[in-house]
Amino acid sequence: MWRPRTTRIVAYTAAGVIVLGLIVLAVVVPEQYTVWDRILMVAFGAFIAWVLHMLARCRVAADDSGVTVVNAFASRRLEWPQILDVTMNVGDPWPTLDLADGTSISAMGINGAEKTRAAHQLTELRTLLKTRGETPDPV
Repeated sequence: MWRPRTTRIVAYTAAGVIVLGLIVLAVVVPEQYTVWDRILMVAFGAFIAWVLHMLARCRVAADDSGVTVVNAFASRRLEWPQILDVTMNVGDPWPTLDLADGTSISAMGINGAEKTRAAHQLTELRTLLKTRGETPDPV
């Protein structure tokens, strides 16, 4: 399973700071703010934390039968024969899986900002695709 390390650390740290900050704010605001206003402040913090969690949950997991791609707001299970190629150009935020049906899907679980780690993860994924996929080697 491949997951971006930095994204998870930043997202969960930011979520904690935001939620804690808005809880403190809800407690210390002047009395002119109602209980409902205070609840909405904390709820807004919880919403932001949920969005950050959705970004942090991204991963790519491979097994014998295929790949599961979990992106921020969508998950997709792909069998090895469905994946034709994995591409990631310099500067891309994450790799793209080219699929047999002519579409492509981003694999946000491999983060291009983590250059060395991403290159290693991409090599592992390409090796698995080569050994388990049905796409012939280019000549």
